[in-house]
Order: sequence, then structure tokens, then C-alpha cells
Amino acid sequence: MAETMETPENRLKRLHMRSWRRGMKEMDLILGHFADDQLASLSPADLDLYERMLAENDQDLYLWVTARIGQDTQGVRDPASAMFAPLLDRIAGHAGERFAADR
Repeated sequence: MAETMETPENRLKRLHMRSWRRGMKEMDLILGHFADDQLASLSPADLDLYERMLAENDQDLYLWVTARIGQDTQGVRDPASAMFAPLLDRIAGHAGERFAADR
């Protein structure tokens, strides 16, 4: 049986959908808006990391992201999130900008 390769466009659509349908409304809003605005600009390596991050538990992701919003991330030292740190910083920055704009 031949293996079907996913096109880059289909991968972006799939990741976008997974970003908006997390199971925890707060993460839907954080990751969904990030996906709307930033997903297409991620490098292939960052998309791989983003996809791995989406497999994480929503409660953990929420804590990892919100701990970074409005903070110097040098103080965030959660070993479980270390592999995702640059991506989490980018997501938190995006969420922080959206939050500030809504005020």
C-alpha cells in the first residue's frame, strides 16, 4: 500500500483546525488566533515543533503560555516545556498583544 504524503496546504489546514478545537476554550482562543495570524509564517521545523506541542495536555499548555504573558521568560523554568520554549514565547507574545489590544 502506497503512503500518501500530506501537502503543505493540507498540513496547515489540519494544524489550524487542531488549534481551534482543543477541548479547553481558553486554549482554543490562544492557539486559534495564533494559528490565524502566524501559522503560515512558521518554518517547517517550527511547524514540526508546533505539531508536537499540540499533542500536549491543554492544562499544561495553558500554564506554559500564561506564565509567559507579560513576563520576562528567563524566569520560566518548567523542564517539561523547555523543548517548546521559543515557540511558547512566540505564542505568549501574540496572546499578550491581543490582550493588550482588547483593553
